[in-house]
Amino acid sequence: MQITKDTTMGEMLELDRGIAYILMQEGMHCVGCPSSVGETLAEACMVHGLDADTVLKDIEDYLKTRAAR
Repeated sequence: MQITKDTTMGEMLELDRGIAYILMQEGMHCVGCPSSVGETLAEACMVHGLDADTVLKDIEDYLKTRAAR
């Protein structure tokens, strides 16, 4: 699965729960909130005043590091 700005929070967390740590580091402390599960990455970033491209890159970097293990 490739994560994009249109991927929902629920889909990302289903793929890898470690993504929650990345999102929380970015300032998205509502990762466990049931209503956030249906939001896309772009929507969540907009609500939190974050740059979706930056957050997406951090998630991609995390996934690459995980895959290299």
